[in-house]
Amino acid sequence: MRIVWSLDRSSDIGRALLAATRRLREADIDSAQLDAAVLLCSVLGVNKAWLYAHPTRQLTEHEIAKYEELVRRRMCHEPVAYLVGYKPFYGLDITVDNRVLIPRPETEMLVERALLHLRHLLEDGQRPVIADIGTGSGAIAVAIAVNAPEATVYATDVSAACMEVCEKNIWRYGVGEQVHLAPGSLIDNLPEPVDIVVANLPYVATPDLATLPPQVREYEPVLALDGGPDGAAVIRKLLAAFASPAGRAKLKPGAVIFLEIGADQGALVRSAVDEVLPQCGCNVLVDYTGLDRVVVITT
Repeated sequence: MRIVWSLDRSSDIGRALLAATRRLREADIDSAQLDAAVLLCSVLGVNKAWLYAHPTRQLTEHEIAKYEELVRRRMCHEPVAYLVGYKPFYGLDITVDNRVLIPRPETEMLVERALLHLRHLLEDGQRPVIADIGTGSGAIAVAIAVNAPEATVYATDVSAACMEVCEKNIWRYGVGEQVHLAPGSLIDNLPEPVDIVVANLPYVATPDLATLPPQVREYEPVLALDGGPDGAAVIRKLLAAFASPAGRAKLKPGAVIFLEIGADQGALVRSAVDEVLPQCGCNVLVDYTGLDRVVVITT
């Protein structure tokens, strides 16, 4: 569907923001005011403080045309992160496009828990090695590397396109000597045993994909979302990989696995761990809203 919307050619920043906000609200965009501002900041190359401090600054024809295009695309529910090319995550601006899942705030809990355990390893005089399985944009791997310069991180993904985006973020934050790409399925190409595994694997149940918001359902890669019939198929595949002799050899003694899960999947994943890795400990952590979020597996 082609969206028709245009700005008055004499618009200044204030009028453009008001017009875009009104039109986005009409398109059922819940974050209309914020999105209108973020998109105009992207067009002008400024931050929101500057934007709101200069409401009477006239827009050029080129700026108006660029803004109109972005607002029209947002009216179709295309995610803002794809429109501006980045998503804030753990204090970083992670480069994204429609080849990768957009990093979510809830995934920051996975980074927090991994960093907490990593610091314990450092206090014991170890040089931690981490694997980020299914890295996507590389948000988790890069956030860990930036916050733990002593760590070595391997980022794996089955998607070559994801590896390309991950590499952009590695070099954007100057962690190329820490974060190493290991393309391939799950742990197949990990080159050495690791102390910590972090994984935000697909965990949406296939029947639930159709119920996702349009900005997720219609734009984000299904490969990064679809977790099979009950949402835990890919997680089970990872657990099975670690249960094999080859997989066990890729974990150092006492290694810890951190998995992000869906808000109601604690019991499901705990059962899978008990079945596939019965010798391991398993703890389900809830997020700040009390929902299941991270499974911690101690080997």
